[in-house]
Amino acid sequence: MPNQSVQLNRVFQALADPTRRAVLERLTSGPAAMSELAQPFEMALPSFSQHLDVLENCGLVRSRKTGRVRTYQLAPQPLKTAEQWMLSQRTRWERRLEQLETYLKDMKEQKR
Repeated sequence: MPNQSVQLNRVFQALADPTRRAVLERLTSGPAAMSELAQPFEMALPSFSQHLDVLENCGLVRSRKTGRVRTYQLAPQPLKTAEQWMLSQRTRWERRLEQLETYLKDMKEQKR
C-alpha cells in the first residue's frame, strides 16, 4: 500500500499543474511529438520537457524515440487508480455526512 500511496501522490502532483493537464487533454486525441505538444505554450523546450518528465515519471504518459523525434502517448491506468481512490473517499464522506444528518435530526427531535 505505501508504494501505491507514493504513486498516487505523484499522479496528483502531476495533475496539479494546468500545463500538464492541458498536455494530457491533448493526448486524448492520440500520440504527439514533443514539439507539437509544446507549440501552444509560451516556454522554452527544456522547460516544457520538464513537464513531460513529470508526466512520464508518474506513469501518465509513455514516450518513444524514433530518430530525433520523441513521441508521447497517454497511459490512462494511473488516472483510473486516482479515480478509484477519489470514489472510495467520496463514499466514505457521503456515509459520514449521512450519519451527521441522522445525528442532527435526532438532536432536533429530542429538543421538541
